[in-house]
Amino acid sequence: MSEQTNETPFRYTAAMAQQIEIAWQDRWEEEGTFDAPNPAGPWAEPEKVAARGEKLVVLDMFPYPSGVGLHVGHPLGYIATDVYSRFHRMLGKNVLHALGYDAFGLPAEQYAVQTGQHPRKTTEENMTNMKRQLRRLGLGFDNRRTFATIDDDYYRWTQWIFLQIWDSWYDADAVREDGGRGRARPISELVEELESGERTLPDGRAWSQLSATERARALEEHRLAYTSEAPVNWCPGLGTVLSNEEVTNDGRSERGNYPVFRRNLSQWKMRITAYADRLADDLDGVDWPEKVKLMQRNWIGRSKGARITFPVVTTDGAESGIDVFTTRPDTIFGATFMVIAPEHPLVDSLVPQGGWPDGTKDAWTGADATAAGSPKEAVTAYQLAASRKGDVERQTEGKDKTGVFTGSWATNPVTEERVPVFVADYVLMGYGTGAIMAVPGQDTRDWEFAEKFDIPIVRTVQPTEGHPDDEPFLGDGVAVNSANERISLDGLHVAEAKARVIAFLEEAGLGEGTISYRIRDWLFSRQRYWGEPFPIMFDEDGVAHAVPADELPLTLPDVPDYSPKTFDPDDAQSSPEPPLSRVPEWVEVEKDLGDGRGLRRFRRETNTMPNWAGSCWYYLRYLDPANHESFVDPENEAYWLGRHDRPVEGAPAGTRDPGGVDLYVGGVEHAVLHLLYARFWHKVLFDLGHVRSEEPFRKYFSQGYIQAYAYTDSRGQYVTASEVEEHPGAHGAEPTFTWQGQPVNREYGKIGKSLKNSVSPDEMYDAYGADTFRVYEMSMGPLELSKPWEIRAVVGSQRFLQRLWRNVVDETTGELRVADVEVDQALTTQLHQTIAGVREDFEGLRFNTAIAKLIELNNAVTKLETPPREVVEAMVLMLAPVAPHLAEEMWQRLGHAGGVAYAPFPVSDPTKIVQEQVTCVIQIKGKVRDRVDVSPDITEDELRELALGRDKVKAATEGGIRTVIVRAPKLVNVVPL
Repeated sequence: MSEQTNETPFRYTAAMAQQIEIAWQDRWEEEGTFDAPNPAGPWAEPEKVAARGEKLVVLDMFPYPSGVGLHVGHPLGYIATDVYSRFHRMLGKNVLHALGYDAFGLPAEQYAVQTGQHPRKTTEENMTNMKRQLRRLGLGFDNRRTFATIDDDYYRWTQWIFLQIWDSWYDADAVREDGGRGRARPISELVEELESGERTLPDGRAWSQLSATERARALEEHRLAYTSEAPVNWCPGLGTVLSNEEVTNDGRSERGNYPVFRRNLSQWKMRITAYADRLADDLDGVDWPEKVKLMQRNWIGRSKGARITFPVVTTDGAESGIDVFTTRPDTIFGATFMVIAPEHPLVDSLVPQGGWPDGTKDAWTGADATAAGSPKEAVTAYQLAASRKGDVERQTEGKDKTGVFTGSWATNPVTEERVPVFVADYVLMGYGTGAIMAVPGQDTRDWEFAEKFDIPIVRTVQPTEGHPDDEPFLGDGVAVNSANERISLDGLHVAEAKARVIAFLEEAGLGEGTISYRIRDWLFSRQRYWGEPFPIMFDEDGVAHAVPADELPLTLPDVPDYSPKTFDPDDAQSSPEPPLSRVPEWVEVEKDLGDGRGLRRFRRETNTMPNWAGSCWYYLRYLDPANHESFVDPENEAYWLGRHDRPVEGAPAGTRDPGGVDLYVGGVEHAVLHLLYARFWHKVLFDLGHVRSEEPFRKYFSQGYIQAYAYTDSRGQYVTASEVEEHPGAHGAEPTFTWQGQPVNREYGKIGKSLKNSVSPDEMYDAYGADTFRVYEMSMGPLELSKPWEIRAVVGSQRFLQRLWRNVVDETTGELRVADVEVDQALTTQLHQTIAGVREDFEGLRFNTAIAKLIELNNAVTKLETPPREVVEAMVLMLAPVAPHLAEEMWQRLGHAGGVAYAPFPVSDPTKIVQEQVTCVIQIKGKVRDRVDVSPDITEDELRELALGRDKVKAATEGGIRTVIVRAPKLVNVVPL
């Protein structure tokens, strides 16, 4: 990196960059340069809104304020959205670009457990450091709109929204304004319908006959937020329930490596399944990458099939049934056994107390794994073993199938033959009904299970010729072995067989055609301290009541210990004790709710919300963060997120624009759960009339990662990459690497804390300046692709900025080098081509190609003795979105006041673009006699006239011309008489 010298005191160096950048950052802050006016509410400036024209909302994924601060991978998306926002401000738009902090969550709580410091203290310190790093990057945020999820005034509204969801139900028959059916309605409207008799209870009782507690229980079955017994990942060693993402493939906690057990515990859940169809169908209206839409649709997992009941007699002699959902009801004749999940609620009722019943095969008892002498022993041991495994491990293809016979048989409702019922871990309670009819002839997992447990295999679809006899057939074909006196499917193809068997099942009352979903209701409880308290309290009958709205926010109390109570890691029967339960004066309260029942005792909910809660709606608060009367003013929401009155490109006919954020940029790791949860919350708010947009994010762009070398020692542990020494290989051999004198292995991976290969942006600011860092990250490659970090390549970006600076400022004198000189046609053409290309690239988020075009144009200017003002000023304006500090400085030195943030972006003039000329060959009787350079768009008539006027053609055609053949622009053949 070149530095200033006595001979070049005005060279653009890191030191000069720092001076320029900090000065402009201070000015932007003082002048509120990036403050976006609102049409209504506390920041209403309708005149400015009207003056700025079209609105644009640009959003970054909500960052968590980590204690180690940013690494160079974090700013990639922030710089990209900043470039896009700055570009559109220069196009005259009213741009809202803000950044807040997703500040609740486990890391701060873990640190609090270790140090005894309140999580708020460490979190706010982390935010202070992150704000400093982001400010130094020169990001054009409207900092008035910054907030954190831990701010009381923010999570007041998070709690308020939760209560809107809790106080709602989904009416599948209600007509929406778009003509579709199904929407959320206030629970009070359900009560009115029950009171009037318009709607009845499932058991036939009148609403007036129910006690207050019974009514509350009935409403709980409908609420969009409710408590229920749910299978969860219970980790006694950590004392908390874990999400699936926090459990490793081998069924242990990601943090601490403790055993994790599947347990049924009372938890808060969100009825997201009610919205499954809308969440899937409405993806047609958003502008998202197809791979992300596919990920969401797969997570929702909508599939058509049949729900079938297999009759079973439980151990107490009661007649019951096991419900299964199958997408292949046509194969029911081949269902030779059943499998239920270890967590299935019917397991206990299916397991006899005595020994193995008659008909039990040796392979069914699980003796090879459990040495059990009875079904009860075998099933209990198997359930414990299964509870130690994660869902991924349980479903891994190719793993050895395990299971045990429950001791009960069910009846195949079509063949009327009895089939054994097994417990096996490859069936999950969270998918379908938690039970399957196993058809080994048409399913690989069932085939493997049947072979191991000596169960008959019946093919129900004729395999294609040459198909192996020892494998299931998974393709389409003709039904075989599928007939009896009641129904015949033989000879039918799959689609026809499905329709016939479903009609038979429905007529016989044995099942029905239905749609099933992979998605399950959203587990919404955490046994932790550092999260939003639920605004819910329970009376002495266990009935939930809302904390009165005027008492929100319900804030966290101080607790003696931030960690949940932990247990012996193998104590699967232990139960959670959240930290909030240790503050009885906060948990136990007395209130008069004004319902005529006087002062009563209540117990607050001691679980807290997951950090998903705050990140589900933060984009809405950016619109109106100073509003203390509402989470967002309806006029502001309609203005910023309202629908566009135009067709949705690429969507089915009739799809209307859903509204939402105009551009959302973030990593694909959040492309399923975060986006799905936010969409669910938004749709509930839409149904209840709180917002007018139907989707939160109109356009989503998935950015790639920055990758870097990482190093592992002999134990496979990562070591600090910056401390590794490289040793060149002898005679061209590959280099070797050591850390503290010990050899290490080099690999490539996502830059970050876990691989110990982080590089702080602070290092980049000190060594090169923020603008060079910005230009480098935007020029690394396409934004959507992952790309390697190469510190040596940063110098190239710095040299580009230095050359551009030299074209404006004399490094020796500091004088302006630019002058009003004439620009030749070649450079004029290149300038206007560059303007057109850069505008198109910025709009399409192709920042790397835009920078490449600017480098080419600057190189052309560098060759000139005097840089022309017309070209240089256009370059400075085009550079402004990417390197804003340097552009501001050069713009000012060029004599302009007011800065570049709202300066008009250059416009290409097509009339000034003259394409390079081509050479036209002129032939006489087919032989080349002349050449002439012409415009590539010359017409045939123009070229004929030009050719006939050439001296050589005139001389050859003095006797007259027979014909002239013209192939513009490259050939003219003249045939004389």
